[in-house]
Amino acid sequence: MKPSKRILPIIVLSQFCCTSLWFAGNGVMRNLVATFGLNESAIGHLTSAVQFGFIVGTLVFAILSIADRFSPSKVFFSCAVLGALFNLGVVWEGNSLGSLLSFRFFTGFFLAGIYPVGMKIAADYFEKGLGKSLGYLVGALVVGTAFPHLLKEMTDTFSWKAVIVSTSFLSLLGGTLMVTLVPNGPYRKQSQQLQLSAFLNVFQNKSFRSAAFGYFGHMWELYAFWAFVPIMLQTYALLHPQTKFNIPFLSFLIIGIGGLACVLGGYLAQSIGTKKVAFMALLLSCFCCLVSPLLFGQESDVLFVAFLIFWGMVVIADSPLFSTLVAQNASTEIKGTALTIINCVGFAITIFSIQLLNEMRTWTSSNSVYMILALGPLLGLMALAFKSKPSVSR
Repeated sequence: MKPSKRILPIIVLSQFCCTSLWFAGNGVMRNLVATFGLNESAIGHLTSAVQFGFIVGTLVFAILSIADRFSPSKVFFSCAVLGALFNLGVVWEGNSLGSLLSFRFFTGFFLAGIYPVGMKIAADYFEKGLGKSLGYLVGALVVGTAFPHLLKEMTDTFSWKAVIVSTSFLSLLGGTLMVTLVPNGPYRKQSQQLQLSAFLNVFQNKSFRSAAFGYFGHMWELYAFWAFVPIMLQTYALLHPQTKFNIPFLSFLIIGIGGLACVLGGYLAQSIGTKKVAFMALLLSCFCCLVSPLLFGQESDVLFVAFLIFWGMVVIADSPLFSTLVAQNASTEIKGTALTIINCVGFAITIFSIQLLNEMRTWTSSNSVYMILALGPLLGLMALAFKSKPSVSR
């Protein structure tokens, strides 16, 4: 059964609308600090609360096999509604740091029923060309990730409360579109019972393990790179006083162009293979980590920005491809659980890499610290290089 041509655009639009809860919240953090009289350190706590909520949410969803036991579209809708309500909670005038942390935590928790479940829905529709489909899906997420950098400029024009209300409305819209226009996919196979060990059993498959560890290595680098793009631009400008950067715009460009790379990678994978393209992207991003110190010393600001744009493309191009490999190497009954658990572990890894890089920058002013990001891609490349023995048909 060939899915309707409108299905993929609806999934992508719904995913973008709902994950706006994540991105817009990050864009108004400073407004929250100023409005509620919080300490500057609260920005980091509020940002981490969303990430931690997402990690806990994905763990719970994976253990209970939520996306495999229930209609994914209905799960997506329910989480879109609940996420929108908790997101809206931050505009309450009686908020304290504790209540804001709770609202952001539960927003992240219910995002666990949106991002990985959206990929599960796509996998239920596109057995062939899944890499291309997930390329569009992750591409939309990447553009959304970049959006807060422009949002920092926009909050001077629009009230931060209007931004929060708007994103909650978008989440409701995205959830409604998904549940009304995207029924269960033709390749969905419902899990009939609760399998508490399913989230661990998936790792017994060698091919799945290879794809998962490749993804984990990719995640070690990805979010740390995104978090430090503005700092890299600022550092270069300080080293070269003649350089004048529009840091919010360039940050949006460097991160956002990764969305195009996801789409291009998906199409390229159809020609030369998903695993090969993922390996190439991971290798190139590893190279960028290792040579990054040299770029800070050279005088051409155009070359520096071009390098970061290239890095911004290759650092994310493999993400939908790893998700494709994970989905293809997980049994149909627990495909949603498999996608959810790798998101859980992957996002947990991002916290460690970001904190390590941040701590290293307090030890030294050397720009060689970004080389530590190569550790993840190196381990990921090793995981991909191990091939499981093919089964012999009799």
